[in-house]
Amino acid sequence: MQNKVSVIGAGSWGTTLANLLATSDCDTLLYVYEPDQFEDMIRTRENKKYLPGVPLANGLKFTSELAEAYNYAEIILMAVPSHVLRPVLLAGKDSDLSSRLFINVAKGIENDTLLRMSQVIHEATGADESRIATLSGPSHAEEVSRGVATAVVAASSSQETARRVRELFRTDYFRVYSSTDIVGVELGGSLKNVIAIAAGIADGAGFGDNTKAALMTRALVEMTRLGVAMGAQLQTFSGLSGMGDLIVTCMSRHSRNRYVGEEIGKGKRLQEVLDNMVMVAEGVKTTRSTHQLLKKYPVEMPISQEVYQVLFHDKNPHDAVRDLMTRDPKEESPA
Repeated sequence: MQNKVSVIGAGSWGTTLANLLATSDCDTLLYVYEPDQFEDMIRTRENKKYLPGVPLANGLKFTSELAEAYNYAEIILMAVPSHVLRPVLLAGKDSDLSSRLFINVAKGIENDTLLRMSQVIHEATGADESRIATLSGPSHAEEVSRGVATAVVAASSSQETARRVRELFRTDYFRVYSSTDIVGVELGGSLKNVIAIAAGIADGAGFGDNTKAALMTRALVEMTRLGVAMGAQLQTFSGLSGMGDLIVTCMSRHSRNRYVGEEIGKGKRLQEVLDNMVMVAEGVKTTRSTHQLLKKYPVEMPISQEVYQVLFHDKNPHDAVRDLMTRDPKEESPA
């Protein structure tokens, strides 16, 4: 039986995954929010705004009606930025979303509520947690869309759901592992964006490879500390959604979060950088959520806290690095 999937969100990642599914014999419908983009994608069979140069499968369908997308399929893939996930879901209140299987690909923690994305889906739709999965890992759309070998992880509290998502996306260039640690997978995918901003700041401010290597290593410790405190499994942070995603997001030229940090490291203000971006850097809002989480979970996350000070209180990046380097000496520990 052919799987029917609705993909909500036609950014680079949503378009890439919709295209992957459509070429893997899934009946796939992609919801496009912007009217001009919708018309252009139908006419050219290409997402020129977010994924230029990538031809879209002949079988991929498009809609500009959110209700049509929600009612089209049993499987709904949410590919919208984390800060708009809730309102986009609530806009489907006239559809019976509680019976759907949801796949989330947004990487973030909702400001103020401090909910992970799967929790937002559960709260906004009434869908059982066992029917919600998150797909995460080191996977830039610019590479996956062109068939570059990639490995990610599908996580759900239900092993059956995680495995179903694993099989749904499996191709000869896109390898999917499964996990039941959805807490760890979602936190790894979210928190690494904060660290990617830190890595970008280090690059923009003129620090070297030594600095970035130390930053990434100690940041993984920070991510693990908070994750374990919130109920995640320690080993998850050594996997694809932890260390794997951290490496690619801190190092890649495709990383929006690293780009934000780099521009700030060069002396620009946060709002100036964001105003000149087409795509969304999830790590900015996640930095604020992480700062809020540390009031609830009192673990040490000095790098994340310095990123917060640089982004939202205009702290000089060189002062932030100095303050990190001159902290009291201590034993190295893995978490």
